[in-house]
Amino acid sequence: MTGASQGIGKACALTLAKHGAKVVAAARTEEKLKAVAAEAEGTIVPIRCDATDEASVDAMFARIKDELGRIDVVFNNAGANMPGTDVGDIEFAEWRRVVGTNLDACFLVARGAYRLMREQSPKGGRIINNGSISAHAPRPGSIAYTASKHAITGLTKTISLDGRKHDIACSQIDIGNAQTDMASRMAHGVPQANGEIAPEPLMDVQVVADTLLYMAGLDLDANAQFLTIMATKMPFVGRG
Repeated sequence: MTGASQGIGKACALTLAKHGAKVVAAARTEEKLKAVAAEAEGTIVPIRCDATDEASVDAMFARIKDELGRIDVVFNNAGANMPGTDVGDIEFAEWRRVVGTNLDACFLVARGAYRLMREQSPKGGRIINNGSISAHAPRPGSIAYTASKHAITGLTKTISLDGRKHDIACSQIDIGNAQTDMASRMAHGVPQANGEIAPEPLMDVQVVADTLLYMAGLDLDANAQFLTIMATKMPFVGRG
């Protein structure tokens, strides 16, 4: 599980461990990962990994293979964002940072998991990509984040097709307004499509963790291909 040191990743790691999974928690900050592992009711193995770096991702999967022998579920959760910025004012370096974390890292982790899943015995496994509500509809000033999350849908569909012959299922969870440090600004007001600044409802991040637990627990002959979990009253469905 990437992005496991805080927010959605931390909640999901703790929940999976509590329900008996041996969880590999990956992120760039080792101290935070160790704190998550210490908090767990169950087994969490912290591994420092920069998901945007090919060598770092390959080393993580080599360690998983050597120490654990196999991998059954991967949650591709590492992500980055930037302040709302008009298209014409975005620096290319910021574009690359967001797309590199949200898309390139997702590919690298998915590829590493896929390789191990097709080689292990019995082969197969499940890859779950974190898409976001932005995989469906943008917010104003969010071109880098939205473009990267739309691309995750293509990544998910293609892995699903390629993985069939190896019993590898791939799915996408699209999350809207979970209560995390990253999303806390929603409660204070964020730009809307009509130009207004308005607060938005948030949901408990544990709801996301419980949803991931459900997706991860499915038999490989079934797949929640796309699953949206969102705060009920957030301004997503309808005009606004």
